[in-house]
Amino acid sequence: MTTTTTTITTDPHPLLTRLRRDGFVILSSLLSPEELASLRGAAARLTTTARTGAWPHVRTVGKQFPPWDASLVARGEAGIWGVQHLLHPDLPCAREDRDEFVRLYFHPRLLAVAGELLQVSDGNVNGDGHGDGDDDGDDRSGGMMMELLNMLVRPSGPGAEKPFALRWHRDDIPPTATPEEELARLKTESGRQAYVHTQWNLPLFDDDSLIVVPGSHARARTEAERNADPYEDNMPGQVVVRLKAGDCVFYDNNILHRGVYYGERERMTLHGSVGHAKGSKERARNVLQHGVGEWVDRCDFSVLGDGKERRTAEGLRKRLVELGRENQGKDVGYSLEG
Repeated sequence: MTTTTTTITTDPHPLLTRLRRDGFVILSSLLSPEELASLRGAAARLTTTARTGAWPHVRTVGKQFPPWDASLVARGEAGIWGVQHLLHPDLPCAREDRDEFVRLYFHPRLLAVAGELLQVSDGNVNGDGHGDGDDDGDDRSGGMMMELLNMLVRPSGPGAEKPFALRWHRDDIPPTATPEEELARLKTESGRQAYVHTQWNLPLFDDDSLIVVPGSHARARTEAERNADPYEDNMPGQVVVRLKAGDCVFYDNNILHRGVYYGERERMTLHGSVGHAKGSKERARNVLQHGVGEWVDRCDFSVLGDGKERRTAEGLRKRLVELGRENQGKDVGYSLEG
């Protein structure tokens, strides 16, 4: 009698596998109902304040990429479609609301997923290069780095009377790039490059604004994509990313994507990113273009207590402070313009 043994191989990094294959991965119900309710309250109050022009860090209707002129909002000449820098120490809201955004950015579930996608071991999630004593000390990753936390909101005010949409784009590759230039910057399947950052959207209300072309993060654009209208409503292969409140989508920011905004639907979608310390040169332009390096050292994370969660946050902050110092006085420019 011949005995056949079947070996079942379990993928140790299923989320990373899906991200590499599709360019995005969705997690359902990342937030509890209680967390969702608290964040909705904080987000609503901040959005109301930002619409008055009282916060200079906003995204103005009619302009897709930074820099944005917030004075237009204060003068009543433009509406907003986004609020920037939710971790900023001067955010014009109550301390309790700022604390909600801090808890969200350093949420253990969010960082656990980011750690898998960036291939950072659990013991090194605090980003200090040494772990917290829970691993074997073999640190090949270098640690995670704090980046951005913003919010995408329903367009309102001047300019929002008509449907508002973003053109098809990759976040860090201009549309003028040749196929060869695109491939040199992308995470290609053949190269299997490690990710140096991960980006996510977490809606506080059901959201179907993000549209992507699966797999486009790993290849140059096709001729059809290059020749398409920048606001093409039916790009070949496109998928609408449908999220329930409290879900979260992590995606490669160089996947071909666009956003479509509906003025009649409430939208408060938290939009964040986490970096890898080894990607500092690549990330300097994408992160520091938003000015975060000017204030990150003043952030207050005391709501996280004095334990592991706080040490994790301080480790991620430390890496961003170092990135800012390395590029102090340098003009890092903007990834995209318009």
